[in-house]
Amino acid sequence: MSQPYTGGCACGVIRYEISAEPIAMNDCQCRDCQSTSGTGHGSYLTFPSRQAVTLTGKATHWDMIGDSGNTKTRGFCPACGSPVYLTFSAMPDLFTIHAASLDDPARYRPQMATYTMRGHAWDHLDPTVPKFEKMPPM
Repeated sequence: MSQPYTGGCACGVIRYEISAEPIAMNDCQCRDCQSTSGTGHGSYLTFPSRQAVTLTGKATHWDMIGDSGNTKTRGFCPACGSPVYLTFSAMPDLFTIHAASLDDPARYRPQMATYTMRGHAWDHLDPTVPKFEKMPPM
């Protein structure tokens, strides 16, 4: 394993350290990710187990229903408002972080783009990354 993945919110109230490798790095163009990121997509790293995550600080949570019909819970900083992580009711072991919350965002390398059916022509994604109209089967 490489060095742990570390990061947090913009003001430092929320911090994480993850001692695992991500199972996916994904650019998502769904409307929720567009709204949350304020741009054409959100960029995420998903880890296989919450047990590998050390989280400090208290996030505010917001639940929403995704296109799949399942609940997504977004964790963000109550002080600065930075989005930090997501969890999913249908896959409770997974822990997903926003790529921009990493201390070293260069560690993010997208492996796929999802919900491209909702993408905008002005949001140019890496042409070499596999693209899926919705979420691919896992």
